[in-house]
Parts: sequence; C-alpha cells; structure tokens
Amino acid sequence: MKDTKVASVQFEHAPGDKQANLDKVRRFTAEAAEQGVELVVFPEMCITGYWFLRDLSGEQLTALAEPVPSGPTTGELLRLAKRHNLSVGAGLLEISDEGEMFNSYVVAMPDGQTVCHRKLHAFVNEHITSGSEFTVFDLPNGSRAAILICYDNNLFENTRIVALKGAEILIAPHQTGGCRTPSPRCMGVIDQALWHARCENPKEIEAEFYGSKGREWLLRWLPSRAHDNGMFLIFSNGVGIDGDEVRTGNAMIFNPYGEILAETWVA
Repeated sequence: MKDTKVASVQFEHAPGDKQANLDKVRRFTAEAAEQGVELVVFPEMCITGYWFLRDLSGEQLTALAEPVPSGPTTGELLRLAKRHNLSVGAGLLEISDEGEMFNSYVVAMPDGQTVCHRKLHAFVNEHITSGSEFTVFDLPNGSRAAILICYDNNLFENTRIVALKGAEILIAPHQTGGCRTPSPRCMGVIDQALWHARCENPKEIEAEFYGSKGREWLLRWLPSRAHDNGMFLIFSNGVGIDGDEVRTGNAMIFNPYGEILAETWVA
C-alpha cells in the first residue's frame, strides 16, 4: 500500500442536532487539511447522536434518518472532501428506499465517490436493522480500506473477513468506553460529574478514561485486530456525555504489528 496520512477525531456530539455536529466535522476537517491529512475518520453516529436513539419510537427515528448518498449529510461530506482534497468519514442514521433504517458510516472522497457501510451488529433500537455486507474499497491513492462499526470489531471473524478481502486499513468508528454492562471485566459506568468538572479537575476523569473503563479495556483486544490481520487500524470514538453514560475517547491509530502510532492523551 501507499503511505497515507490519516487523522482520528473524537468529539462530544449533540443528540439529534445534526447541524451542530456537522459544524464540528467542518472545523476538524479543515484542521486536518491544514496538516496534510488524506483521510479523516470521525466516530460512529457522530452526526445524528447515538445512545439517545434507544429511547426513540420508529417515527422519531424516521424523522432523524436520511438517505445515502442523496441526503443532505452525504452532500455536505462530499463538499468538504472536494474543498479540502481529502476523504472524510462520519456516522449517521440512514433510511433506505424501502424504509429500513441503519446505523451507517459514509466515507466521501474528493473525486465525488462515496462508500457506505451499514453496521453488521446493530442493537441500540429495535427499529434499526443490521447490515448484511462487508465494505472494502479503494481510497483515492490506491490503498485498500474497510469499515467496521463499533461492535462489528469485537468479533474477530469480521476483521479477518475484510483482511481476506484485501483491506490494508481498517476504519473503526465507535461509541464506546464507560458502558453499562453485566460483565465484571468489561468497562463500567463513569460518574458524569467527573466529566463536567474536567477543566477544574482533569486528573480524575483522565484516570477513568485511561483505566479499565476505557483505554485499558480497549488495549485488551483492539491491537490484536490490527496485529492478527496485518492491517493499520484507525480507532475513532465519541467522548463525553452520551445519554446516561460517558464515552472515553481514546482515539488511536495502530500499525499492523498492533503498536500505537498515535493517540490522544487529553480528556
């Protein structure tokens, strides 16, 4: 594959406020372009918002969903890609021509092409359908990339399949860390007061983000997805309040040996 300069972005989304979230995508995309980035990766469902979707009715979800690629968000991502001459990926709630809704991730490229992956293992709301296809495609420089959304990456078979399909770079957008779970060895809830007090007392929230509820948990399995399949892996994630939970950020980029090439170290 050819050398590819990439960026992984984490941000706190505004639930249901697509324009506010797109404003953040615009700002970070411009910053990435100034640094010569060729591919900028935003989190799962960062345009629509995520955890609040579990409490919405089918009608409420339909009001938030939009078609791909003919919808307004995909159009804006394409404009950003062309304006800054880079590829940009972001997550949203998609609605198909048949009325089915999907947790989807769109990559828009400067030549006007788009790729859309529908999450294979969707569970946040009964009205959101799981996708049925793996997504592997060529970036403008010829590098071969794949997309797997959040829990798609927890099942190692999925990463092996996209590797066998030729993927050299795995785009892995998430909304994770700080999750309420019945497992005693998997994450756990973070007190939202720590997030709200992050400016006055950053050490407490950072201890949670880098401990067993965030970074430590991720490093138990995420590096192996890169190492075992010989792929670069771009992990992007939400950060901050997401419904009644706190996402831990921890944006990271791994090489095919499972080593961290770059990561955020700021709450």
